[in-house]
Amino acid sequence: MLSKKMQDALNKQINAELYSSYLYLSMAAHFDAENLKGSAGWMKGQAQEEHAHAMRIYDYVNDRMGRVTLAAIDAPPTAWDSPLAVFQQTCEHEAKVTAMIHDLVNLAAAEKDHATEAMLQWFVTEQVGEEAAANEIREKLETIEGSPQGLFMLDQVLAQRKGGAE
Repeated sequence: MLSKKMQDALNKQINAELYSSYLYLSMAAHFDAENLKGSAGWMKGQAQEEHAHAMRIYDYVNDRMGRVTLAAIDAPPTAWDSPLAVFQQTCEHEAKVTAMIHDLVNLAAAEKDHATEAMLQWFVTEQVGEEAAANEIREKLETIEGSPQGLFMLDQVLAQRKGGAE
């Protein structure tokens, strides 16, 4: 069984993962409106992944005989000044999520909840990839800043993303 403290923290993380999904869907809508379909598709894939992350924790809480309690999801931003601004926010957001996961791992260790600590290791590893992927795109956008041709080519590359839910 989960302690109340651990259950509450995991429920907070479910909300954070759902917000991430909502944020990336808003970014996809922004890219769709800008006719950057590859970037929009990449963000839709991110939104699906974040929803899957929320469900992974949701299922875990239920498996541990806990109680999932859902909270309101804050409204995300709806417009950005540039594709670079979108991916800068993506990098910042992923760093914030990583810190939240680390806080959960620390709490699980303090609570001596080895099962939760083990489950969270998947997220620790996942966040390394999430941060790296967003940072790579941000760096490419910095390199091509001011080049419509470069943006077009990067958008075509982002359209090649396969899947989304992990």
